[in-house]
Parts: sequence; structure tokens; C-alpha cells
Amino acid sequence: MADADSPYHHGNLREALLARAEEVLATTGADSLSLRALARDLGVSHAAPGRHFRDRQALLDALAVRGFTRLNEGLRAAVDAPGPVTARLAGMGRAYIAFAVANAPLLSLMFTAKHADDSSAELRELGHQSLHIAAGLVALAQQEGVVRAGEPDRLAQVAFSTVHGLAALAVGSLLEDTPLSEATDLALDVLLAGLAAPRGDAAPPGA
Repeated sequence: MADADSPYHHGNLREALLARAEEVLATTGADSLSLRALARDLGVSHAAPGRHFRDRQALLDALAVRGFTRLNEGLRAAVDAPGPVTARLAGMGRAYIAFAVANAPLLSLMFTAKHADDSSAELRELGHQSLHIAAGLVALAQQEGVVRAGEPDRLAQVAFSTVHGLAALAVGSLLEDTPLSEATDLALDVLLAGLAAPRGDAAPPGA
């Protein structure tokens, strides 16, 4: 049992539980997660995690929230980066692929938790933010005349399906001899070519 000198005594047990839970998720999967085992790993009492998570599902939901928060931060960083909008669209795709490949078990948990019937409003909102961030950049690219006309949300969904599919192939070791970096470059080139506005539809300079 943790005593007063425990590193978790002053309120950072919740973060420590989440960090350890993410390690377990990545190595042995969600089925291996339990509050009792996490407490044992961290050297605290079996009852201590209950102060932060009412049950195992609350822990899984918190992991999903943590994951979406990190994913959205990465997407926003790509959106806010300097450079032309097409480069930022590509950067957003790279950010998604990098996250998805590095955090495959977490990403699977994130989507499962988001689509659960009893998912929290916070979790649903964070999940939707990913699409909204992408759609916002697509809309900006449309205003600049470099992306074809169409509903930004729908175009963003198609873009996500492309990068998510590539990430799934990489995680499943299905790219064979093609390096992920090369496959990513090609996929983004094809995606941006498909999203490009026809030449006659390009907005005039300064529009």
C-alpha cells in the first residue's frame, strides 16, 4: 500500500494509472487490463484506483479520451503549421498515419468506445473533433481554389478512409516490401490529386 511518501500521494495517481494502462494495452491488449492489476503494478492499494475510476469501463473510456486528445493535438499542429494549404493537408495525413501506426491498440479502443451506445458526451465530441479539424482545412483549401467543390465533412471522411486504410495495412504488415514512408508519400500524392479542383475552377489570385 502506498504511504504518505508515495509518488501518487499528492494526486497524480490518475495519470499514473492511465500511463500504465496504455502500456499494458499496447503490449498485451485490452483484455489484460484490470484496476486491481494496475494497482499492483503501481504499488498502491487495490482500492486506490476506485477513487478515480468507478470500474474498468470508466478506465477504458478515459484511455479513449486521452487518445483522442493526443490525436487531435497532432492534427491541429499540422493544420496550424506554416506553408501552403496542400502541404498542411499532407501534414495532417502524415500525423494521422503516424499516430495510428504507433498506437494501433489504442486507436482501436478509441473507435470502439466512441461508438458504444453508452459513450460519454465528452468522448463523442472529441471523436467528432478529428473530422471537424480536417473538414476545416478542406474548407480553407476550397476557398483557395485548390480542392474540388463538395461537402467538406464528406471529403474529409474520404481522406480519413485513405490514411486509415494505409495505417491498417502497415499495422498488419501487409505493405510487403514497400517502406511505410514511401507508401505514405504515394498515398498522399494520389489523395491530393483526387481532391484537387479542376483547373478551370481555381479561385483567382487574391480571391
